[in-house]
Amino acid sequence: MLLFLDSEDSDGEGGLGNVNRLIMRPPGHSGKAKRGHLCFDASFETGNLGRVDLINEYEYDLFIRPDTCSPRFRFWFNFTVDNVRQDQRVIFNIVNISKYRNIFNDNMTPVVKSTTRPKWQRIPKHHVFYQRSVVHQGHYVLSFAFGFDREDEVFQFALAPPYSYSKLQSYLSSLESKATHLSDQFTRELLGNSIQKRRLDLITIGSKGTPQSREKRRVIVIMARVHPGESPASFVCQGILELLVSSHPVASILREHVIFKIVPMLNPDGVFLGNYRSTLMGFDLNRSWHIASPWAHPALRATIDMLLALDKNKEFQLDFVLDIHAHSSLKGCFIYGNTYEDVYRYERHIVFPKLLASLADDYVASNTMFNADVNKAGTARRYLCSTLSSKVNCYTFEVSIFGYHPKGSETTIPYTEDSYMRCGRNLVRAFLEYYQVTGTIPVSLTSELSTKRRPKTHRTRPTTRNSTRERPKTTRSQALLHFTDLNIHYESETSGDELQHSNRNQLSPSRHLHDKYTDREEHYIKKVGGGGLIAKSGRFGSPPPSTFVVVPEPSLSIIDFNLITRSGIEEATRKNRHKTHR
Repeated sequence: MLLFLDSEDSDGEGGLGNVNRLIMRPPGHSGKAKRGHLCFDASFETGNLGRVDLINEYEYDLFIRPDTCSPRFRFWFNFTVDNVRQDQRVIFNIVNISKYRNIFNDNMTPVVKSTTRPKWQRIPKHHVFYQRSVVHQGHYVLSFAFGFDREDEVFQFALAPPYSYSKLQSYLSSLESKATHLSDQFTRELLGNSIQKRRLDLITIGSKGTPQSREKRRVIVIMARVHPGESPASFVCQGILELLVSSHPVASILREHVIFKIVPMLNPDGVFLGNYRSTLMGFDLNRSWHIASPWAHPALRATIDMLLALDKNKEFQLDFVLDIHAHSSLKGCFIYGNTYEDVYRYERHIVFPKLLASLADDYVASNTMFNADVNKAGTARRYLCSTLSSKVNCYTFEVSIFGYHPKGSETTIPYTEDSYMRCGRNLVRAFLEYYQVTGTIPVSLTSELSTKRRPKTHRTRPTTRNSTRERPKTTRSQALLHFTDLNIHYESETSGDELQHSNRNQLSPSRHLHDKYTDREEHYIKKVGGGGLIAKSGRFGSPPPSTFVVVPEPSLSIIDFNLITRSGIEEATRKNRHKTHR
């Protein structure tokens, strides 16, 4: 039996909104919650969890809150769990995913982090199951087992690493302070406001001066986060921004020749509310470009007006409009483009995807698609390619919400926040390659970039070994053997002269050699206490011989205790008594 328990000290709203500090108590329990009575919370920015059912002590059914005013979109989830017990193990079942054909079929797993471990990690695959459940009326259910290893921590689970509206505002503020060295090449302005009066920021990067060649200034427009549940798009956009404001040579060359206009978050209300695809009013913005209105789609209307103004301006040449998304079914990164009846326009249109494929290791050419699908008429790339001039290339850049296969490998590498930002840097490099191919940026600048080397700051090791010097040849003669007398002194009745004479005969290997060299040396012997001797060298200055100490052999009295009998002990005792009386 399914139980939905709303505790007295929680404000859970059931299926109407996100749960707010919902404590799950077992049936029949009253009083204060104990350790192990899990507390669920999603009442924060980008949070999404609408309902929790307690199945038993170890299993919980979780319900995703649908998008506001659009109940058919249920895929993004983001919630926290605390009040856990040490080594408590549970099973979470997410039972109402609306998009059953997704990348969970291809071994994707949710991400998790905790208070002291703030880096997002993927739950191991052998703990995650995605299948059609008979218990849940044949719906597809995402089940994953998890063990809480620390009691005093808050654990957070999500579909992908979140990127909130507040995080974007904080990042743009820090970016403004970081880009002070760019002077007039960086501006942040307000493009418009959302329905809930949140900022729609527009970042402009590039030189505003008139180029020396008197050609039109090239302009690239980049948009991201039209779907709030596709948080990887914000990380890709951040990678683009960080490279463009840096002092890297690629960024310096592009800033001098190209103007970038970036809208990092097109749907701030949906991001704040934790929706998957919709705005506050339930509109899917990437299906509404052709029907955009100022009151229902203010972000789209402001963006369209900006694009039309750039396209009509005689001082600028709008070359690209790039809309960044995160794909929920495929792996890697790829591009969706358009098809045209004009062959020359189509050939120019496919150049950029080919350049990106040569630069990015995670690019999947088989997923790249160019079409004129009527069902996609409301998307940015389809609407803008028919509204703007024929020189504008409109693309949708897709990056997987899960991972990618490196070229030549079947192993799946999950994306991280850093690898998403690397995708953004690859896009910037592809833009440079494109303008080099088309001749907008002189080839000499890019060739200098490829041949430029870092200055030497330390001594390098020689590439070849030093030639070994030959050792000088010297004449060698056979050395004469030298024997030194060893005089050993025992503290005994035997005289030292007798021992000296006897030992000399034993230690000298050759009698005639000994006599030959003893005539040329004088040895002075000094007696040292303890039986040692110090021999001083003679007139030839040879080093003194070492001191030798010979310990006399000890005399041991061996007693056989087996011969001692009781009568012998008594007899010895009796003799001692007689001596005492005397």
